[in-house]
Amino acid sequence: MGDLDDEQQRERGFSTRAIHDGQAPDPTTGAVVTPISLSTTFAQDGVGQHRGFEYSRSGNPTRHALEAQVASLEQARHGLAFASGLAAEDTIIRLLRPGQRILLGNDAYGGTFRLIANVWSPLGYPWSAVDLTDLDALANDWPDDVGMVWLETPTNPLLTCFDIEAIAAIAHERDAIVVVDNTFATPFLQQPLIQGADVVVHSATKYLGGHSDVVGGFVAVDDDALEERLRFHQNAAGAVPAPFDCYLVLRGVKTLAVRMDRHCENARAIVDLLVGHPAVDRVLYPQLPDHPGHKAAAKQMRDFGGMVSFTVRAGRDAAMRVAASTSVFTLAESLGAVESLIEHPGAMTHASASGSPLEVPDDLIRLSVGIEDAADLVTDLGDALDRAGR
Repeated sequence: MGDLDDEQQRERGFSTRAIHDGQAPDPTTGAVVTPISLSTTFAQDGVGQHRGFEYSRSGNPTRHALEAQVASLEQARHGLAFASGLAAEDTIIRLLRPGQRILLGNDAYGGTFRLIANVWSPLGYPWSAVDLTDLDALANDWPDDVGMVWLETPTNPLLTCFDIEAIAAIAHERDAIVVVDNTFATPFLQQPLIQGADVVVHSATKYLGGHSDVVGGFVAVDDDALEERLRFHQNAAGAVPAPFDCYLVLRGVKTLAVRMDRHCENARAIVDLLVGHPAVDRVLYPQLPDHPGHKAAAKQMRDFGGMVSFTVRAGRDAAMRVAASTSVFTLAESLGAVESLIEHPGAMTHASASGSPLEVPDDLIRLSVGIEDAADLVTDLGDALDRAGR
């Protein structure tokens, strides 16, 4: 961006970097919006003498802008964009050798569980589900074959928060890579590389894109050797996003900070409704002092996020009725966009984890709290609980 070096760019504020880093005006036209470069191939000045791009699977100007933008926000030296969050995760697992174990937090996105347990494990990559809030057990019961620790914080869907710095210290003493899924927190609320993580992964479909109109993934790393290996697999396997998809995420990230402030504000209004409501048994939100991982969240997050989960006192059937009874909250999978969503994880996003150590409670509802007027959200959910939560 201009004549600023990397250190000067990092000193700028978050929103300034979101709007400008990797996105200098187009030198040919002066366009302030990064062009969508649809070309699959690029002319060379001589044999093997290209201008930074040769073939769009290997590198594309629009993708390059996105990679620079989000890497800056994660305080990372390197960023890699992918066609989906799971494509990004699949590429990270390729850092391991056959026989190396993945320690997966015992609360995780169902798609991550499915990829690790049902795709990679049969190929010779063992895994274990562990309670990452119990640091003593993690250190004392460490299997000899661990190559990677994989954690979400906050987790999906129970919103447990893990101490990244403490877990990284334990893992690094044992030569394991630490991967943090930062999808729920986003780089606005939390920057895991600063806390000691080696790799950060996002489903860019969620808060980074922010408008439910693009599927994408992202990986951020600081280490040059890790970046080189990940970049090789990105190119060799080819699960890269289309230029238009990169443009949509670029556009979404520009407003990430203001959106996250509103998501967090609205989430607190929803939590105020849920706490003490007669139809609600337990409220899961990291700001609540009795929530597992509250101390970790307070230590490493700027705010507590836009995701809220809760259990319904009357059980599974009542939870299913509540999830189907709202009008402002839309019954749908996914999360992190401007509109509020409600779902029953056990029957929807986490159905693949049924019967596993990652199975979720069947009376659980997960909310992705959007940026609508808080009063409308509170009224909508309150009415649904009053009507269907018994």
